[in-house]
Amino acid sequence: MNSNVETFNGMKVQDLVLISILSASLTAGKLALSFVPNVEVVSLLFMVYVVALGVKRTLLISVIFSTTEIFLYGFSTWVLGYYLIWPILILATGFIQGKIKSEYGFAMISGVFGLSFGFFFAVFESFFYGIAYGMAYWARGIPLDILHGASNYILAIILFNPLAKIFRSQLKQYYIR
Repeated sequence: MNSNVETFNGMKVQDLVLISILSASLTAGKLALSFVPNVEVVSLLFMVYVVALGVKRTLLISVIFSTTEIFLYGFSTWVLGYYLIWPILILATGFIQGKIKSEYGFAMISGVFGLSFGFFFAVFESFFYGIAYGMAYWARGIPLDILHGASNYILAIILFNPLAKIFRSQLKQYYIR
């Protein structure tokens, strides 16, 4: 099959394959760490994908990832939140990527994202179940939000630059744009 054939929305077959593989890598990464509460690589990988691939492709990856979550865990209100919160991280990363040159800036975004994850879902859940439920949801999850923010920060400090460098070099070597 010719990889230069445009298929969907001006995207090439190789774009579709890459987006599919990267969506699967998010799901695999999430499942691999699912035994550790609130430690995840999804945020880090989304940020690496934005820096290497751009916002448009990464947004498509997030839609596929969120849809895959429905197939794995079933449909609930939290899934709707995934369709909002991951694009927020992607857009924020896209907005700041030219302004930040150090892994510390990306680590800060990732850490704040992890800290605010539970709050976002508390607000989101309160639309469905009421403000009292949302406040209890958030208060109950604060210790896990702290763990989420700290682990996101540490993972980004350690892994952002190496992953971005490897990912860019692999794209340059194997991915024809």
